[in-house]
This record gives sequence, C-alpha cells and structure tokens, in this order.
Amino acid sequence: MSCWVTIQDYALRSIGIGERLLPKTDFTLCQQFTLIGSGMFWNIYFGAIALITGFFFATALAVGKNSANPLFRKPSEWFIFIFRGSPLFIQFFFAYFVFLSLKQSVPFLSPFTAAWLGALVVLFCNTAAYSGEIFYGALLSIPKGDTEAADAYGMSGWSRFRRIVFPTMMRLAWPAYTNEAIFLFHATTLVFFSGFPVLGQRGDALYYASYFADKTFNPFIPYPILAMYFIILTLIVVGVFGLVNNRLNRHLPQEAKAKMRFRPNIIR
Repeated sequence: MSCWVTIQDYALRSIGIGERLLPKTDFTLCQQFTLIGSGMFWNIYFGAIALITGFFFATALAVGKNSANPLFRKPSEWFIFIFRGSPLFIQFFFAYFVFLSLKQSVPFLSPFTAAWLGALVVLFCNTAAYSGEIFYGALLSIPKGDTEAADAYGMSGWSRFRRIVFPTMMRLAWPAYTNEAIFLFHATTLVFFSGFPVLGQRGDALYYASYFADKTFNPFIPYPILAMYFIILTLIVVGVFGLVNNRLNRHLPQEAKAKMRFRPNIIR
C-alpha cells in the first residue's frame, strides 16, 4: 500500500470518513503519521470550541468577581475556585458520572455522555475558570487614570466598559491568556483517557499514538510524532495570538509594544 493510498484511507478516519478497520500488522511510518494527524481533528475541535465559548464566560466571571454585589461576586468566586482547585482529569470523570446518572431520568442529557459534547462542557468550564482569574487580575491592574478619564468624559456603564475597561483588560491579560490557550489544547489529550468512551476507535491523536505504541512495543516513534503535531499546533496558536496582541497594542509606539515570544519552560 502506497503512502498516498494510506492518506486517502485514514486521513479523516477519526471523524468517521474512510477505512473503518485500523491496521493490525506491518505498521508503516506513513500510517502512524496519518492516523495520529487524523486524531488531531478532535484535539483542535475541543480546544477551539472551548476557547471561543469560554472566552465570553470568562469575561463575565471576571466582571462578576470584581462586582461589589455579592449575588454576582460569590458565584463567580466559587466557580473559579472549584474548577481551578480540582484536577482536570478528575473533572472529566466526575462529569461523565453525573451525565450518565442523569441520563436515565433526563433523556435529553443523553448527548452529554458522548465526548464531543460532555467533554467539551468540562473543557469550557475549566478554561473559563482559569481565564476568568486571568481577566480578573487584569481588571485590578487597569490604571486608575484610565477610568478617571472615562468618568471625566461622561462615560459610564456599558460605554465605559466597552471603550475603556475591556480593551485595557485584554491588553494586560493577553500574554497570560495565550499560555492558557496553549495549555487548553494540550489538555485535550486527556479527553479519551478519562471517563468518556471512544466510539468506533475514533479517538484523538494520543489515542492513536497509544495504539501504535501498544501494538509495536515501541513508543519512541508514535509519541515523538504526536509531540511534533502539538509543537506545530502551539506555534500556530502563538502566531495567531501574536497577531491579536499586535492589534490590541497598535496605538503604542513600536519600541513600547510588548512582543509575544515563545519561551518554553525547561524547568517548571
């Protein structure tokens, strides 16, 4: 079987298109690259959807935690505390148990026992909690002169938040939020190794890498391939977020702009 035929058969297998059966013997490098790359569709899906939807909820959590009204502040504080204080892996198990238990009495919750929706909810809540704390810290760091100038211009309520508070909060929070986005995409590898089952062997990239490692008894080929895909994905995320960062700071002089740099932590 040529590599081109392998790509045609397995490139979209993780989303149900192409060959149904996984290769059993005579594993080639092309098969490993293709199937692990196919699984990246799920990692990108989980990360992108959770990041986009969680952004808006995180903004609401940050504003709520900064509110003087305890009806808004306390729920925001407890939500952030619970999802930041518990391991993500445990959150997946607990959510699957809850959705599975409620499935019998509440039939419309049945889709939540599938990874495409149930795991997405967990990732959404987790990233919203972490991002909400990042945005809350940025809210506290907004220079007082900015809000005083807005008050002097007669801005209040939504107008002040939209034109002064929110843009400044984003500029201050964006570098840290970039790290959260990278972590979120990496955390998607936990989905199919938690309580949510793999249906029809349609897993993510780590699922296929583990499959090849188990079958060949050689983890030194599939796992570096998996790492390579995630490094490429990380570089894309850093590049996209860097463009947004330049847009947020477009009013600053060139020498005063905080440049986004990829700095991997060798020791953590």
